[in-house]
Amino acid sequence: MKLNKCLLALPLSLALLVPTAALADSHGHATPASETAMESSTATPAAELRIALDTTLTEHAFLAVEAMRKGVDGAEDFEQASGALLANADDLSAAVGSVYGEEGAAQFDEIWKSHIGYFVDYVTATAEDNQEGKEQALAALEEYKVEQSTFFDTATGGLLPAAAVQEGLDMHVDQLISAFDAYVAGDYETAYSLERESIHHMSMFAESLSIAITTQFPEKFDNTNPDTPAADLRAQLNMTFTEHAGLAAMAMQDGADGAESFEQASAALIANADDLSAAVGSVYGEEAGAQFEEIWKSHIGYFVDYVVATGEGDTAAQDQAKADLDGYIVEQAALLDAATEGRVPADALEEGLTAHVDQLLMAFDSYVAGDYETAYSSIREAYAHMTMPAAGLSAAIVDQFPEEFGATEMPSEMPATGMGGTADTGTIPYLWILAGLMLAGLTTTLAVRFRKQ
Repeated sequence: MKLNKCLLALPLSLALLVPTAALADSHGHATPASETAMESSTATPAAELRIALDTTLTEHAFLAVEAMRKGVDGAEDFEQASGALLANADDLSAAVGSVYGEEGAAQFDEIWKSHIGYFVDYVTATAEDNQEGKEQALAALEEYKVEQSTFFDTATGGLLPAAAVQEGLDMHVDQLISAFDAYVAGDYETAYSLERESIHHMSMFAESLSIAITTQFPEKFDNTNPDTPAADLRAQLNMTFTEHAGLAAMAMQDGADGAESFEQASAALIANADDLSAAVGSVYGEEAGAQFEEIWKSHIGYFVDYVVATGEGDTAAQDQAKADLDGYIVEQAALLDAATEGRVPADALEEGLTAHVDQLLMAFDSYVAGDYETAYSSIREAYAHMTMPAAGLSAAIVDQFPEEFGATEMPSEMPATGMGGTADTGTIPYLWILAGLMLAGLTTTLAVRFRKQ
């Protein structure tokens, strides 16, 4: 088993080209000029750094787990899955190089990719039932942790101490190995739970790394801070959007394959939906939470209809599902335009929703056709694209409720959007944050519909 480097990378910079405050500014609100207003913006140079790192590092965790699964299964698309993982590594090395130069990027690239190879060694040994090979791979990963921790300690001038970095790397490696072991053992529920944990953990590391870099080079980032309430909001939405896109694409693959892990893959998506519904309920009560859940699921059936029609070779049903999705796009765009009082215009939303649907359809169609290179390229595009609605929606919310995002500390009543539940009821209408997440939610309840089929 050998990792082959494929040219599947979607440059991370493309995800950052979208003017993140443009949707809010289009409503006639001037770009903040004061220092206080700058710190309440979601689009400061420091915030952009944090989001770039968040997107790349969380995608690494997602792709690493999926590539390891493909490897142990002997899947036909393992080469393309591992190629996507290496393309992600190239993105991360480029990000490091933008701060620390070509030499720093080259050094990081060599160290980082070594640990990908050690994971592959572990997968190979597992497939061969080679206990000694597994232990050697784990020992190599221990050496990697020391080397990688030393790199970050030195590069950041001690702002990221080696001991702290190694503790984080211990967790990262343990999560990926444990997720893989659980998958091999047929404990798919644990496997997908750990995959989500690994994605969320890498988002936390992105925050720490962005703080260290902006502290080390404040002038490169206009003396802005990546750890503000506005940046936190954008990062939380960014993690949820991108995680959903990745998990949705892989659940669709499982559905097409009739994989034993399909129910648990879909459950990971449903858990994301449950988080959103619980957040709505925590702010607006159980009735509002139930209403949100009903609306969410009512617009997902069209996507499932397309998947089912593809499996049956029913072209007419595929076309009907696409037409139904087009109608959904118009309806959803109008809702968010009204909710944000025009800060997220319907025409822009329709364009973004169309791209999102097309990317997931392309990834699915290509996978079914055996064109795995296009499939994984489309998955990466879908993952990167979801940074855009997160950016636009967070900018609109901060513009709509600026008094809630001017402090240096995150408001204590902000509901959590991760795996850890929600906080007490707050004053910000987070229903519209959650409604915005519907942009990425077309495949959340695949499991329910497939079981009915």
